[in-house]
Amino acid sequence: MTTHGGDGSGTEGVDWDVEAAAFDEEPDHGLRDPQVRAAWAARLRAWLPGRPGDVLDLGCGTGSPSLLAEERGHRVTGVDRSPAMVTLARRKLAGRDAVFLVGDATAPPVGEERYDAVLVRHVLWTLPEPGRALRHWRDLLRPGGRLVLVEGVWGTASPVGIPADRLTALLAPLGGRVDVERLSEDTAPWGRGVDDERYAVVAVPD
Repeated sequence: MTTHGGDGSGTEGVDWDVEAAAFDEEPDHGLRDPQVRAAWAARLRAWLPGRPGDVLDLGCGTGSPSLLAEERGHRVTGVDRSPAMVTLARRKLAGRDAVFLVGDATAPPVGEERYDAVLVRHVLWTLPEPGRALRHWRDLLRPGGRLVLVEGVWGTASPVGIPADRLTALLAPLGGRVDVERLSEDTAPWGRGVDDERYAVVAVPD
């Protein structure tokens, strides 16, 4: 699911089925504030393919990024480990061109399907083997497809996350083009000012 350790804590022991009901109360989760929603919509418009395609949203949470992608004409498949999150995502996108599955983001239950973009927000940093996950996600792409990875480092006393330079190093063996967009200085996506590292990486592997 879309997660972050904004208080400097990790995600170990978190029951995301319990957390699901209040998950959208975070400004960048529920996107209820029009300015926050518009900020994420603009970024996804830039990061995702310009033409409608197939987008795989891994760790989709309650489906807010999936909804923005679907509104741009993309066909969305969302995957989350939490059944409660998936239920809320299905409700949020009811009647739209989207399917939500319960499963592991590192090994999504999508069979032989391939995608024009794999979107992963605030998930990679929680994984014990992020390099392996990136290689698997690369294999889920069609030729010319892209990885859209939104990550950061949260907290100051006990920071958690994955710095941009480490993520770009993990992507280097996949080849291709890697673009980094810094997001810390823009308050709009978060609904407030932030003083930690937040960024997005768009990678088009060879």
